[in-house]
Amino acid sequence: MVDSSVLPSYIAVILLFLAPPGPDMAYMLAVGLEGGRLSALRAILGIGTGMSVYAAAAVAGMGEIARSHPSVLNAVRMMGAAYLLWLAYSTLRSARRAISGHGDIATGRWYLRGVLVSLTNPKIILFYLAVLPQFIGNAENPELQMIILGAINVLMEIVLYGGIGVLSGSFHARLTHSMKATSVLNYAACAVYVVLAAAISIEILLA
Repeated sequence: MVDSSVLPSYIAVILLFLAPPGPDMAYMLAVGLEGGRLSALRAILGIGTGMSVYAAAAVAGMGEIARSHPSVLNAVRMMGAAYLLWLAYSTLRSARRAISGHGDIATGRWYLRGVLVSLTNPKIILFYLAVLPQFIGNAENPELQMIILGAINVLMEIVLYGGIGVLSGSFHARLTHSMKATSVLNYAACAVYVVLAAAISIEILLA
């Protein structure tokens, strides 16, 4: 019913796509620094949820809208850049509260943030549109084949990027007792958000 012979090459392609830093990877790094390991775990589950939505949309054929109206993707990307700037602002406020002695850093709605970051990253659906059809192989049920391929992609990103978030969260756990160190971690997370938003905006302008 499905063609499993394509899986080794498909997994290799996923690793090539996940290796370069992107919005999801940068977000997980920032979340780990800002909120710690538990926050990173919640955030990666949110990212996985957003990816699953895109995977379902691709399987349902909604990707044709993205092909016919590329301006829609640019609009989504701009919303993503704006959301990242908002995250940078809220993180900056947390850093200032730490410096002033108010160490109660709000954990934030990490799961929901992860969902929004993932949904405003149209590169995910572009991956499904460009890559998944190449690995249908000899499957008798193409829809089921795409569902399986999409699930593998989601699982791999959760494991790899979740690991990055948890690893960066270890720095937060070691330094959380220090107000100054906590503020430095939040400033670092803020910088990641700003750089990422700027990179997305520049890419849109150059497109």
